[in-house]
Amino acid sequence: MIEIKVPTVGESIKEVTLVKWVKNTGDYVKRDEVIAELESEKATFEVNAEQAGILETVANEDDTLKIGDVLAKIDESAAKPASDDAPTAQPATESAPAPQAAAPVEEAKAVGKGVLDLKVPTVGESISEVTLVKWIKKTGDLVKRDEPIAELESEKATFEVNAEEAGKLETVAKEDDVLKIGDVLAKIDTDVAVPTSAAAPAQAASTTAQQPTASAAPATATKSDAKASPVASAIIADKKVDTKNITATGFGGKIMKNDVLDALANPGKQTFDGQGLFSRNERDEKMSNLRKTISKRLVEAKNTTAMLTTFNEVDLSNVMEIRSKFKVKFKDTHGVGLGFMSFFSKACAIALSEWPAVNAYIDTEKGIVTYHDYADISIAVSTPKGLTVPVIRNVESLSLADIEKSVIDLATKARNNKLGIEDLQGGTFTITNGGVFGSMLSTPIINLPQSAILGMHNIIERPIAVNGKVEIRPMMYIALSYDHRIVDGRESVSFLVRVKELLENPELLLFRQDPIKTLLEL
Repeated sequence: MIEIKVPTVGESIKEVTLVKWVKNTGDYVKRDEVIAELESEKATFEVNAEQAGILETVANEDDTLKIGDVLAKIDESAAKPASDDAPTAQPATESAPAPQAAAPVEEAKAVGKGVLDLKVPTVGESISEVTLVKWIKKTGDLVKRDEPIAELESEKATFEVNAEEAGKLETVAKEDDVLKIGDVLAKIDTDVAVPTSAAAPAQAASTTAQQPTASAAPATATKSDAKASPVASAIIADKKVDTKNITATGFGGKIMKNDVLDALANPGKQTFDGQGLFSRNERDEKMSNLRKTISKRLVEAKNTTAMLTTFNEVDLSNVMEIRSKFKVKFKDTHGVGLGFMSFFSKACAIALSEWPAVNAYIDTEKGIVTYHDYADISIAVSTPKGLTVPVIRNVESLSLADIEKSVIDLATKARNNKLGIEDLQGGTFTITNGGVFGSMLSTPIINLPQSAILGMHNIIERPIAVNGKVEIRPMMYIALSYDHRIVDGRESVSFLVRVKELLENPELLLFRQDPIKTLLEL
């Protein structure tokens, strides 16, 4: 029996902590195999077995130990268990699972309508072509009725195409093809039967017959799953360090404390997407239809409107107090959180009713100004494919809860590429919130054919004068970009001042129609 003691780890280090046992009492360990992890005030390190044998742990996890204290004992005279060399066959009655009845598999029946053409559907009056972004299913796949098979992208949104009938798929168009409405995307042979049961009999049989073996190869760990010492892991989590930017120096590619500190101290050494240091790589990517449309419309807005921006600032103390006071009851009652967007949307809807030019369209060729007696507010949503602006209808008639539900619904659809044309059409005014990304101030571009757009920004605690005294308040800069061809300076400034007034006195929003009903809603 030999003793494994806490090794010397540095001149100034007198004690360490046993972080965890890698092996446990009764385990057979090989010579130099890692059995425990220790942590000093400077680093984390591993302790290896000095001889092969049966391990007996002495110290407990989280114990603080001095240099030379006994960690464990190893009985090097113990024989290596037979199970470590090869798995021993066991009687079927002990280890083999009891036979399970296979789930009944429904008989596959063909639809029997022959080969059907799947065509590009109509997605909007003004849209004549789309791009095939990707095939979800491939040629030869058996598809069920209404199962998504492809993803298309128009100039306004991305949407899925579903199989019209069950059968065997044969793709016709290729990914990145630009297709016109009515073009053939694919063919479905409905004379081929498609099983309705998800699991095939052969798969079920193999599941009951096979069991994992000790010799099964473990999955290869990715860089993001890199092993790190406890101290290093804590720093990585606290500082949100990307492990791709850390050079591991520990045993077996383990990230140590000093590796993380070195990465933090040398941010200039971080690389682009795993490329080597001082990379000069360049990448060309084809613009999507959505990105092309965004580019075209932004330039059109800049070139065809007399666009100006006016600014103001809002003290959000009262809005934040209401949110803090009623957030739990609001969530319990309505199932959604009480956010800022509902307050801003409601304030804008009221201000739009008082300054209708801000809510209007202009057609200079026809010499017509179209005024809207309703507020359909577009909410700018950033998605991986680009900016989309789905519309909340009749905001003036909605409660705060209705607005919050609409915002969540539209944002979720946008990020999942589920927005329909009806979600994007129309809109009399737009709100964009750059503050969620940390923007302090900006001049948003008008969303044509609208005449104005409100920009929200970051909420920052700043000192302001309140009744002759300096106080720290949560302040936000707001910006209104507007088309000066239809909106005069007086109207634009007055609109923004009204929005400021409503937000700084939210009781004007809450009690505008029915104060008793509003209190019950909150």
